[in-house]
Amino acid sequence: MSKSIANTERQVDENAFLVSKTDTTGKITYCNAPFTEIVGAKGNELIGKPHNIVRHPDMPKIIFKLLWERIKNKQEIFAYVKNRSFDGSFYWVFANVTASVNENGQIVGYYSVRRKPNPKAMQTIKPLYEKLLAAEKSGGMDASERILNETLKEQKLSYDEFVNSLQRA
Repeated sequence: MSKSIANTERQVDENAFLVSKTDTTGKITYCNAPFTEIVGAKGNELIGKPHNIVRHPDMPKIIFKLLWERIKNKQEIFAYVKNRSFDGSFYWVFANVTASVNENGQIVGYYSVRRKPNPKAMQTIKPLYEKLLAAEKSGGMDASERILNETLKEQKLSYDEFVNSLQRA
C-alpha cells in the first residue's frame, strides 16, 4: 500500500452509525452497510473474520484491555478507536461496546455501535494515544496503564466520565 493512502483519514458521516456484532471469540457475525463501506469491504467479506481485522497499529493495547475487561463483565464501555480500512486508510470512531446476553444471562457475543467522534475530543485523544503507545513500546502495557491512570487522576475523572465529557464538549 502506498504511504499516501496509509496517511489518508476517512471521515465517518455525522449521521452514520457503524454497527457490528461478534461471537464470543470476536469473529464478526453481522455488520451494517456504513461499517462495510468505510472499511472498504464487499458484500459479506467481513462475516466470520476476527473484528481486529480493522485494528490500526496506532491503537494503544491498554484501551482494548480495558474494553475486554468491561464487556466480559457485562459492562458497557465507550472508547475512541482508530481503525484501518482495507485500502490502508484510517478512520476514528467513538464506540459503544456491550455484551449480548441470552435469556439465561450468558454472554453470546458482543455488539458495537460507533459514530463520528467529536473533533474537539480528538485534540485530546490523539496526543494521549500517542503517549500511551510510546509507553507501551518502551515499558509494556503496565507503563501505558500508569499513564492512563495518571491522566484520569489529573482530570479528577473516571475513565467513563473522561471519554463522555470529551464527546459532549
